[in-house]
Amino acid sequence: MTQWQREWAYQKYWVMAHSQQHYDAIRQLASNNQWSATKEARLKQLLAEAARQPATKATLTTAYQHVWGYFKKRCTTAEKQRYLALLATLTPEHDLLGPFLRQLALKYQVPYLLSSRLLMENKAARET
Repeated sequence: MTQWQREWAYQKYWVMAHSQQHYDAIRQLASNNQWSATKEARLKQLLAEAARQPATKATLTTAYQHVWGYFKKRCTTAEKQRYLALLATLTPEHDLLGPFLRQLALKYQVPYLLSSRLLMENKAARET
């Protein structure tokens, strides 16, 4: 995996949680697997713009539903019920779902998610 592919893997769900438009723009930027200094500069610009977009209930829901896809076939019934309950009460100001999904990523050892900015920032926010 190239450096920009690792960067996109790290940023992907975090960007989605902030802005679907920026997520789509970065996906398009990365679509042909050819990278350049111009694309690198555009990626940095799009990430900075996405950071200025506050997460909304809708964008968080979309991102977390994508993350949930890694667990939905192997989770327990109790975990599914907990996910649905946390999803129902999710707001950007009251986000207990991100930390729960991080716990599941640890439990089920999903490396892609464990190196995801979205879940790692949830960890950092809880530890401060």
